[in-house]
Amino acid sequence: MTPDELIDGWQAAWSGKDSSAFAPLCCPQIHYEDPLTGEPLQGPAELGRHAARLWSAFPDARMEQTGERLSDGRYVAAPCKLLATHKAPLEGLPPTNRFVVVQCVFYCELEQGLLLRVRAFFDLYDPAVQ
Repeated sequence: MTPDELIDGWQAAWSGKDSSAFAPLCCPQIHYEDPLTGEPLQGPAELGRHAARLWSAFPDARMEQTGERLSDGRYVAAPCKLLATHKAPLEGLPPTNRFVVVQCVFYCELEQGLLLRVRAFFDLYDPAVQ
């Protein structure tokens, strides 16, 4: 898989509401972190459970590319945005029924054409005020 195909699949997995969709894109020992994980997640199953929490609160969540991806074949930086409506409670926060847009950059390390390490960078304040 090329880096662009891999990131296209990554965005589709976040948009597709199928927690098993991450497995074919990731090394078995994938290491994932974002501002909401607390500690890094290990493996596609943990990543899928993390995504399922998002989908339960934001059932219409979808991810879209927002700019040129940068890659040297080993590392990829992928700008994107998450678009979603907050419809159900999330970790004590009641549903707001508000539509939010969260700008994000995924910084990824690849190994043999799969995602080995992924860090998501996004601002928690901006969606909180939306």
